[in-house]
Parts: sequence; C-alpha cells; structure tokens
Amino acid sequence: MPVLKFLTASTLALALAQAAQAAPAAQIVRHPAPDPAAPILIGVTVPAGAQTLLLSGQVPPAVDPAADPATIAAYGDTRTQTIGVLHKIEAALKAQGFGLGDVVKLDVYLVGDPAKGGKLDFAGFSQGYAQFFGTAAQPNKVARTTVQVAALANPGFLVEIEATAAKVR
Repeated sequence: MPVLKFLTASTLALALAQAAQAAPAAQIVRHPAPDPAAPILIGVTVPAGAQTLLLSGQVPPAVDPAADPATIAAYGDTRTQTIGVLHKIEAALKAQGFGLGDVVKLDVYLVGDPAKGGKLDFAGFSQGYAQFFGTAAQPNKVARTTVQVAALANPGFLVEIEATAAKVR
C-alpha cells in the first residue's frame, strides 16, 4: 500500500509562496519596429493577469472658449488638438492609477483638415504625439493605428484617440 503524505495548510502555503518567488514575473514586452527611429512599436505582448484599462475615445478640450464650439477655431489645429487629447488621456489614466508609460495601444482617428485641402495633418499629429511618447521623460512607445475618418461627433473635432493601458502588479 502506498504511503500518502498529508500537507498541513501552513506547509502548503509555504510551498506555494516559494514557488511564486521562484517563478519569473510576467512582464509587458514592447516589440520595437524594425526602424529604431520609428515613433511606434510593431506590437506589444501583455501577459495573462495584467491589469488592463481601455479608455473610451477622448476628444480635444476647447482652447478658445469665445469661438463657436462647433468650429475648429474652438479646438485648434490637429497638433493643438492632439496635445489637448493626450493631456486628457494622461489625466484619465492617472485617475485610474495608470500613467502614460502604461499605454500599450492607441487608436487614432483624424479628420481631414480643411486648411490642408481635406487631408489629415499627420505631421501635426506626429508633432503632438512626440511630446508624450518616446521621450526622455517617458521613453515607452506604443502600438498605434492612425486613420482618417470623414467626421467626428463635433464638426470642430479633428482628433479622437482611444487608449489601452496595461500593467503587471
């Protein structure tokens, strides 16, 4: 007859604690783009169990409260709107215990700028984005999709950005 060993609850707890210490901590892995100068990643691996936050699309705050709120003049050009939206994202992240360094994915929607012949102002967007990601103060880059859309909810909006953040506790 085989001999059965019984573990006490404290012995089992100690064994589990030792196993957890021996196991490598799961990490978020940021996969760089082939061009090291690229402002975005090729992708991100988020391990099971990471805390994830999906932010709804954020739109720009008004920069000229005297302007008609249904006009671009109220919110500024693409660069100005991008900066305003990313500040709003930063605040929303902070309120949930996250930071810009935890962002792993951005979905960016740009409306064609009438001042640019109806084309999206990718250069203006990029200038705003570059102030928040891949900097000395916040070196993390993100996976990102940027598309031109016909319109957003307000005719004055040129930019809307959704953010996904993740962190391992």
